[in-house]
Amino acid sequence: MSAPVTPESLTVTAERRVVTSAQGSAPDKNWVIVTRAITRQYEMGGEIVRALRGVDLAVRRNEYVAIMGPSGSGKSTLMNLIGCLDTPSSGEYWLNGQQVSKMTDDALAQVRNKEIGFVFQTFNLLPRATALQNVELPLVYAGISSGERKRRAAEALEKVQLGSRMTHKPNELSGGQRQRVAIARALVNEPSILLADEPTGNLDSQTSEEIMRVFEGLAEQGQTVIMVTHEPDIAAHARRVVVLRDGVIASDDSGDVFRSRLGQGH
Repeated sequence: MSAPVTPESLTVTAERRVVTSAQGSAPDKNWVIVTRAITRQYEMGGEIVRALRGVDLAVRRNEYVAIMGPSGSGKSTLMNLIGCLDTPSSGEYWLNGQQVSKMTDDALAQVRNKEIGFVFQTFNLLPRATALQNVELPLVYAGISSGERKRRAAEALEKVQLGSRMTHKPNELSGGQRQRVAIARALVNEPSILLADEPTGNLDSQTSEEIMRVFEGLAEQGQTVIMVTHEPDIAAHARRVVVLRDGVIASDDSGDVFRSRLGQGH
């Protein structure tokens, strides 16, 4: 049985359409991500690859969204654009009220460091540094004082339930704990969005569930979370699931609707 379409869901969908259709105008502060008809094409082997073909996406502050799709769907390209690692060929991208699609590379780097916390499937931790020191690292680059770095890093580790493991090095931690250190490191700059790319790709199913609970907890605390995955059972943990296919959005549903469809084998 399909999840019902409610008046609330229709209202939310209508609001997203309004904000993505308002070309050239800055979204209000409730919208942290807005893309309007963004495309991305590039040349490969003498051919033009159209990775994105006009994507309209609006994400409210504090939403927990999964972006999924098969290989070649455009999800990695969209993640790179959302993460300010690339710019669209055409269209608009607004991040936290700034039109980043027209920024220079230097300006993009500043936005990336301030607004986005990245979590990857490889943990990228310094092997000889403690959990606390690994989490402090972005604050070192930002020129934050030692005492403030330690305070903020400890707070981030507490958020991912690793307060008791701060002095442990990566080889003294399980895979799930190492990924939680990586999540804490992504949180320490208090970013507008937490952008997770296949965050359970190197983890077994039980540990993957553990990490999904961490993301759910962060979302409940008000953190905007964008998770990119090709796994439907991982995407099903999100409150909203956007499915890409052939460079366009094929579906954009609440987590309840997506889980219902998943249960029916769609």
